[in-house]
Amino acid sequence: MQFPSTTRRSAALIAATFSLVLLGACSGPAAEEQDQALDQAQQAAAAAATAEAATPPPVGSCDASQVQGLVGQTWSEAMQAQAKDDAGASEVRVLKPNQPVTMEFIGERLNIELDEKGLVSGVRCG
Repeated sequence: MQFPSTTRRSAALIAATFSLVLLGACSGPAAEEQDQALDQAQQAAAAAATAEAATPPPVGSCDASQVQGLVGQTWSEAMQAQAKDDAGASEVRVLKPNQPVTMEFIGERLNIELDEKGLVSGVRCG
């Protein structure tokens, strides 16, 4: 069975129109729009990096250099009050091996790090 030529032309025209519609739907934003979006993203990233670099860490009253003599000593609860006073800290945090800790910086806090044997392996503020 053969279709009349007008039917074939109509079917071809419909197929071509459908193909154009599909191709039009698949096209992304124009190159100018893409360049503009990329420029804006780069400027925002640069501004964020500059702001982050310009922000100094908070200043606190803790001075860990005053308690470096604790390194290598066996930790005891009796040391805590003396270390707190000597460092000028408002609080003390004792960090044991593999203990999960928060990463916020508190300039008035003295961190005392212990090893597996209970010896002080480091002291730092933060």
